[in-house]
Amino acid sequence: MSSPLTTATPSASGFGLYVHVPFCRTRCVYCAFYSTTFGPDLQQKYVEAVSLEMDRRRHELDGVAQTVYLGGGTPSVLQSSALEQLFSAIHRCFSLSPDAEITIEANPDDVDTAFCRRVKALGVNRVSLGVQSFNDARLRFLRRRHDATGAVEAVNLLSENGIDNISVDLIFGLPGQSLEEWQSDVQTALSLPVTHLSAYSLMVEEGTPLQRMVERGEVADTDETLFEAMMNHLADAAEEAGFEHYEISNYARPGYRSRHNSSYWQGVPYLGFGPAAHSYDGHSLRRANTADLRAYLAAPDGQVPHVTERLTDAELQDEMVMTALRCREGIDLTRLAERFGCEAANEISRLARPHIDSGLLARHPDGRLALTRRGIMLSDRVMADLMIG
Repeated sequence: MSSPLTTATPSASGFGLYVHVPFCRTRCVYCAFYSTTFGPDLQQKYVEAVSLEMDRRRHELDGVAQTVYLGGGTPSVLQSSALEQLFSAIHRCFSLSPDAEITIEANPDDVDTAFCRRVKALGVNRVSLGVQSFNDARLRFLRRRHDATGAVEAVNLLSENGIDNISVDLIFGLPGQSLEEWQSDVQTALSLPVTHLSAYSLMVEEGTPLQRMVERGEVADTDETLFEAMMNHLADAAEEAGFEHYEISNYARPGYRSRHNSSYWQGVPYLGFGPAAHSYDGHSLRRANTADLRAYLAAPDGQVPHVTERLTDAELQDEMVMTALRCREGIDLTRLAERFGCEAANEISRLARPHIDSGLLARHPDGRLALTRRGIMLSDRVMADLMIG
């Protein structure tokens, strides 16, 4: 066991709360996030354990929680009583800002009128819906438990029941997926009452069924030219529909950026609860709870198994570069100089010059460095070149 997180930023800045709900009815072919398919009998024990952890760690950060995010796993599989107890613990242990963004991830299959009313009554004002595709064949390949019709119905039900901040997740670059199919997915998503769109390329993560399928030669990578065409179509269609491309994988209507996820990219402190949840003190200390539900439930008095690490200045600088470049605003060299020194900012400027000349980076009038549309396609390469670690 290691020491708890130290006090981070002043109260005015606040912090985020993340709760990892490690339950799924089934496992998707691509997912590497920690979850189990244990039955509902463990939900009550899980909520009691999370409540204990919150109570034990409630004073680690000063101030008020500006965002709350229930992720997973599939938080929407929690029974009504479990959800109510979870929110009761959150309110008992932490002060929430009156305008806090409170998000729950949900599977379309779990969304009905009762669910909408339940989460709204608990204070949820944002739902992130794991749609992934509006094509039934692709959904079967991904082993999703909903179909395209159910996904559309879920979005409309949320909207009709007063949840006006709805995010939809999509995946592109699926085996056999054509540009026309992807265009149809994007069109369907943008035609719905959604305020936010997250779109990710299919990644082959270690230990997933998808990795084993690749190793057996059952699926092939998407052609790079097609992949680029899919990304460009999404960016064009989203912009035309009034969405801003504010982060590499995220689009939002004005005023509807994900405040919780944005806080990660801006270095805001956060507390994470549940197995596999991470925390950050806003300075240099990180904490990761062990990804083991059984061990988490067996921990006495909220002393859950975890590890901590203190990042070096070089690691913190690299992290600032990486997270800032993910975002539309890019790297604020003035802020970087204030934290790591003028020499560090000058070195970043020097390293950025070839990418500015080649059109992958743009220097804004205020001095910020940001990826261009073309640079986003090669973002890994640009980020790697600007890192010192």
